[in-house]
Amino acid sequence: MKAIKVIGAYFAAVLVTFLFASTFATQFIMGNLQDMGMTVTFSDRFSATLHDIGGLSGIYLPLIAVSFIISLPLAAGIIRFVPNLRLIGYVLAGAAGLVALHLIMKAVLGLTGIAATRTVMGLLSQGLAGAIGGYLFYWLSGMLSKDAASSQE
Repeated sequence: MKAIKVIGAYFAAVLVTFLFASTFATQFIMGNLQDMGMTVTFSDRFSATLHDIGGLSGIYLPLIAVSFIISLPLAAGIIRFVPNLRLIGYVLAGAAGLVALHLIMKAVLGLTGIAATRTVMGLLSQGLAGAIGGYLFYWLSGMLSKDAASSQE
């Protein structure tokens, strides 16, 4: 039962990370368009965000899933030895997983999959999205521990 709940926490973290990462990437691009003198309305930003979430779901969502399937269990292994660092461990794992994803794609494939990551701030925004997902995993998986403790009483 606990394994199913951990898998649920994993999928929730991946999905939330994807939504934030896609939104951040879109908003960086829209900001660049504004910097070039184009008028960008709230409606434009909203439409572009929805379009990108749909368009990126086929490739970016699975890449984030792969990133987290590596980074979160790695963090869990380390956290076993330092349980008091559980929060920072999962948050850093999420952030590092997403930043590593983009750096590895650039180094191995020679491409920037998400245009916003061409800048340091854009790359950091993707790391922030990963950190949010890592926090969600920390929180949801922590709820599992509380559920398990209360069911044993």
